[in-house]
Amino acid sequence: MHTWAPVDLPRLEGSGPPLRLHDTSTGEVQATDPGPTALMYVCGITPYDATHLGHAATYLAFDLVNRYWRDLGHDVHYVQNITDIDDPLLERAARDHDDWVVLGMRETALFREDMEALRVVPPRHYIGAVEAMGEIAELVGKLLAEGAAYRVDDPQYPDVYFDSASTGNFGYESRYDEETMVRLSRERGGDPDRPGKRHQTDALLWRTAREGEPSWESDLGPGRPGWHVECAAIALNRLGPQIDLNGGGSDLIFPHHECGAAHAEAHTGVHPFAKHYVHSGMIGLDGEKMSKSRGNLVFVSKLRAQGVDPNAVRLALFAGHYRSDRPWTADLLTAAEQRIATWRTAVARDAGPDGAELVARLRERLADDLDTAGALAAVDAWAAGEGTDAAAPGLVRDAVDALLGVAL
Repeated sequence: MHTWAPVDLPRLEGSGPPLRLHDTSTGEVQATDPGPTALMYVCGITPYDATHLGHAATYLAFDLVNRYWRDLGHDVHYVQNITDIDDPLLERAARDHDDWVVLGMRETALFREDMEALRVVPPRHYIGAVEAMGEIAELVGKLLAEGAAYRVDDPQYPDVYFDSASTGNFGYESRYDEETMVRLSRERGGDPDRPGKRHQTDALLWRTAREGEPSWESDLGPGRPGWHVECAAIALNRLGPQIDLNGGGSDLIFPHHECGAAHAEAHTGVHPFAKHYVHSGMIGLDGEKMSKSRGNLVFVSKLRAQGVDPNAVRLALFAGHYRSDRPWTADLLTAAEQRIATWRTAVARDAGPDGAELVARLRERLADDLDTAGALAAVDAWAAGEGTDAAAPGLVRDAVDALLGVAL
């Protein structure tokens, strides 16, 4: 799968403090400590609709992680998937009398355009489930052979399930109790009540072919994969048995990230799969979470078509903390447009307040669990000040570009 165009990052002098991020599995903000190459996997979209602002907020949050690690001198090996075969995609295609392959390709292309417009640094590997089908089926086969998976006793559809008790650690990532996990599984596409499962929290690994559904040949028999094992296989085969960060929206905490991590750990024996599990909050509109099911989406592509500067979209989403559930409003965008105009005027001056001091402040705020509101306030204060540092406007322009991804 093709990714989108690369982003040129200005190189800044010096370095900031280590990046500290909230880890869902511990409930604490902790320092990240990657090696020379930081390993990051962020779960991608299921391409049955265009990129909405909930998607944008998530990928912009992890773009800040990518940028900050690069500013610290790390090479970042970033991998993202596309779930280009799954029930929601098939259901949308059937509803709209569309071809599911064409729908997936069309929406994936639009997502790439949106990410490029938002100046998101692209992943090194951008992998679709369909193109990874062989490696996903191989991992399912290994889990079966290792005793971490089983087939349900169903003569017609002997689907393969993961045994959630196989690692002894299931539930550590989300820290949810079993009742909560079962409820969320039921709400988020799982089948906790299917007869023949060993445990209600056991996740589908391989769905035996059904009439009228796409399927792929494999040693498991014709079928298609479950959602969680897709990410486990793609991440393991490109990043290895342990990564620095597994990220996504907070709606992926369970079952997706819990199960994906368990699949990887059951196969490799390495625990934890990710040193940090990091999740962004939900974006709401009119008091409700922005989601396809509610039909209350604000699309990045439509904002772009209306002539909205994507840099202003970045700033509007950065006005709130990445972990917080927060609303999208017209006033938020208006304020961001005014802010970027002020910043652009400030960096066009012949001189300004101390630029190095502003860079240090930006690094300090971003290193503290991506405190974007504090970072924006620091640039606001610099733009409102006066000074004689002739190098400051250019330095600030580069810093805002490198660290916040905003082109001035």
